[in-house]
Amino acid sequence: MLRFVVSEAEAGRRLDLALSALVGVPRSQARRWIDGGCVKVDGAPARAAHRVRAGEALEAEPPDPIAPSLEPEPIPLSVLYEDADLIVVDKPAGLVVHPAPGHPRGTLVNALLYRCRDLAGIGGVLRPGIVHRLDRGTSGVLIAAKNDAAHLRLAEQFRAHSVERVYLALVRGVPSATGGSSERAIGRHPRDRKRMALRARGGRSASTRWSVLRRFPRGGATLLEVRPASGRTHQIRVHLAAAGLPIVGDPVYGGGQRKQGAQRLALRFMKLGLSRPALHAAVLGFEHPRSGERLRFEAPLPPDLAAALEQLAAGEAAP
Repeated sequence: MLRFVVSEAEAGRRLDLALSALVGVPRSQARRWIDGGCVKVDGAPARAAHRVRAGEALEAEPPDPIAPSLEPEPIPLSVLYEDADLIVVDKPAGLVVHPAPGHPRGTLVNALLYRCRDLAGIGGVLRPGIVHRLDRGTSGVLIAAKNDAAHLRLAEQFRAHSVERVYLALVRGVPSATGGSSERAIGRHPRDRKRMALRARGGRSASTRWSVLRRFPRGGATLLEVRPASGRTHQIRVHLAAAGLPIVGDPVYGGGQRKQGAQRLALRFMKLGLSRPALHAAVLGFEHPRSGERLRFEAPLPPDLAAALEQLAAGEAAP
């Protein structure tokens, strides 16, 4: 049985959205629990559309997980840390985190099921163990839980924004400022549901800070250190693009396709050999869900980003 008390910050949200955030499961799964009578508000069943109020007591008794149709696959993993409660991996770019339309196999979840045989059902049938995610094209540190207690406590840390997350992003443009930030809300694009966009109305709060690590004036690029305080879908990519610093190699938010010189600019960055957005989750820090010990893991730059930076640096040194 999972028990929560609605805080002021969660007040006013739909029950399915609030439960999804509190437990760290997809909204669709939270909705199934509610519709199945597994969730009570102040001791009574409630509808998914119920707007929760501060002080209300939520109780959820998830049903036994349905045996997943996922197949364990012997996909190699770069493991940074592993114990009885969690596993931390360095995810390569190109690896999808969990099954989705068009990607039923060959995902990180399939690899985790092969390595950690007892993950089934934790955090959702199609996302066993997954606490947070990285986009397919993003490389770097990612954590998965091995049991329900660890999943819940890690999800609480992500929800409270107490997890340290540091990204490296190679962006187009050479800003004069040493850093910047964005607090603009993010939601689904009003016309393209596969994209996210800045939404003054209907969006969810999002906060991103960035600072300049190195400028490459001749290459027209800059290496940024990015620290997102929240974890909205495509948050870093959207905020940086809106700031006029789109990530190199980003096919969705790169922009500029109709601007003068865009084709020449695209060709110049293609020479860097990047076939994905130049975004890397370099650091992940959190409290161990059982011991409370503060842990911090770093993933080195993958070869494609390291080579791109070397090429840009060589261009700066050229006469």
